[in-house]
Amino acid sequence: MPATDTSPLADVLRTAETWTGSGRAVALATVIETWGSAPRPVGSHLVIDSDGNFEGSVSGGCVEGAVVSEALDVIETGKPATLEFGVADETAWQVGLSCGGRIRVYVEPVT
Repeated sequence: MPATDTSPLADVLRTAETWTGSGRAVALATVIETWGSAPRPVGSHLVIDSDGNFEGSVSGGCVEGAVVSEALDVIETGKPATLEFGVADETAWQVGLSCGGRIRVYVEPVT
């Protein structure tokens, strides 16, 4: 019997595939870089559809709200975006990344 991958990463990517296959417009957000204290490691994913439904995690809290919002723009325009959140950024406190670290998140449309 073949082994199956039941990791959270596999679940999020499977969700992206399922949602896309059912006709949903989808974006995938991926943590591509971290510095210092970060809630999720590089490679963490969040899948978002055009209705704002999402699964997975790239940070937690208000950062994910900002990522979901940007993902909706990415879905609409079809153009990927790179987002950076960190305590040195004046918006970091607004989006809840006050842990002292920084993260960079790449958001791309899934086709």
